[in-house]
Amino acid sequence: MTALLLERAWVDGAFHDEVLVVVVDGRFTRVDTSTAPEPAGSADRVAGLVVPGLANTHSHAFHRALRGRTQRGRGTFWTWRDQMYDVAATLEPDTYLALARATYREMAAAGITCVGEFHYVHHRPDGSAYADPNAMGLALVAAAQDAGIRLTLLDTLYLSSGFGEDPVGAQVRYSDGSAPRWAARAALLEQHAAAHVRFASALHSVRALRDPGEDLQQLATWKPEVLHVHLSEQVAENQACLERYGVTPTRLLADHGLLGPGTTVVHATHLTDDDVRRVGEARAYASFCPTTERDLGDGIGPSRRLHEAGARLTLGSDSHAVIDLFEEMRAVELHERLATQQRGHWSAAELLGAATVDGHESLGWPDAGRIAVGMRADLVVLDPASVRTAGTGRDENAVVFAATAEDVQRVMADGRWIIEPGDRREVARELDEAVRTVWQ
Repeated sequence: MTALLLERAWVDGAFHDEVLVVVVDGRFTRVDTSTAPEPAGSADRVAGLVVPGLANTHSHAFHRALRGRTQRGRGTFWTWRDQMYDVAATLEPDTYLALARATYREMAAAGITCVGEFHYVHHRPDGSAYADPNAMGLALVAAAQDAGIRLTLLDTLYLSSGFGEDPVGAQVRYSDGSAPRWAARAALLEQHAAAHVRFASALHSVRALRDPGEDLQQLATWKPEVLHVHLSEQVAENQACLERYGVTPTRLLADHGLLGPGTTVVHATHLTDDDVRRVGEARAYASFCPTTERDLGDGIGPSRRLHEAGARLTLGSDSHAVIDLFEEMRAVELHERLATQQRGHWSAAELLGAATVDGHESLGWPDAGRIAVGMRADLVVLDPASVRTAGTGRDENAVVFAATAEDVQRVMADGRWIIEPGDRREVARELDEAVRTVWQ
């Protein structure tokens, strides 16, 4: 048993002073917000602003090797994609493990206690299978365990370079050849079940389908309760889908029964009014990744319209141009301001909910994201007196609109402190070594 007296913590949608929490076997067994909780004498005092652990709902771990390199010069999403393919072509299980472990440790240092890894680098560079056909996915499972965070491995169906065309170049290692072969390989992951990992389904995008009827039907047979999909990230994707199938990508998913409350649409940048309505009525999640969407020049998605239609917002760092969910939180609001020339679309409380409880639920962890009895004991301790947060009010607005990942001092995941003051230097060393190895 561990007893902690939190100086100021986010509980039940508000900050409270002097919150006593008791942790047993990785879960909160007591959360007391009374002004003088008893017994508190033996509790360890935790100074700072404390919020629940954050959920990063969209990650491509190997993209971390691109930071600071793909931002040079001009280009488009498609020229960036060519550079991404160059990195994907070099990865092997051991280098992927090292890079993902360092990337996940960076996430932990930023307050992230759970990540959804959108995984499609399945096979050898020539497309042949490893001796263990899930060697690359299992490298990610091991990386998360080493970093101390939870993982939802979103094993991704990827069959085509674009609307039925054969995969080319680095894409050949993404494809299982057919949807049934993808499902058979993905099902083998179940024998590697562990306390820190969940397995779920993903579709790379409607571009990656060979035959929508057959492929989407098969997709629904394995782990259908959680499904993530890149959706309408680019205008070109919408145009090609309309030309090929006569409907938008959103309508294609809906027509095949794959738009529901367990679905997360990632990016959802270029949606029609009818698309927004369908996503909202389905009560789907919308994973926005603002730092990536602006880095790639994708555009600004309709976050508030989706919310008002019934969708639930979550947040991801995607390409890891930045790993900072505090920046992702406020970027959702600030992007809306740029798009509408008006302020005040999202409250800090709503954005904090997107980064915590809603994010965890979308990844299949409904027992995380809140400081409450029975929930997983995840805590993020922020410095309320840094050069960024000093004088900002010590409330949710300070957390969302002032704090950054650099203000994270300590992080607990499942009742264990995984980040302590001074750990960042070691994390940086691991990142430098792992990224250098990839490029060499």
